[in-house]
Amino acid sequence: MSHQADPLKRARLRWRSRRGLLENDLLITRFLDEHEITLTDEEVDAFSRLMELGDNDLLSLILARKPLEGEADLPHVQALLLRLQAA
Repeated sequence: MSHQADPLKRARLRWRSRRGLLENDLLITRFLDEHEITLTDEEVDAFSRLMELGDNDLLSLILARKPLEGEADLPHVQALLLRLQAA
């Protein structure tokens, strides 16, 4: 079953998006409010990979203060990060 077809998976995505830094919370919540319903399974995977990062690293990425590196530096994660930065 795809992510979008499963309400439980969508609820888990929202729960995972809750962050310790208010700035992250605001930016990510705004992004999900606008785009959650249209995210593909690949984009959900990219989002999940970003949510595994620490709060400060994630904020630096969203604000384009540093490039994506390491295991998360994948084309689909880069694409979603660009969408997050534009939100």
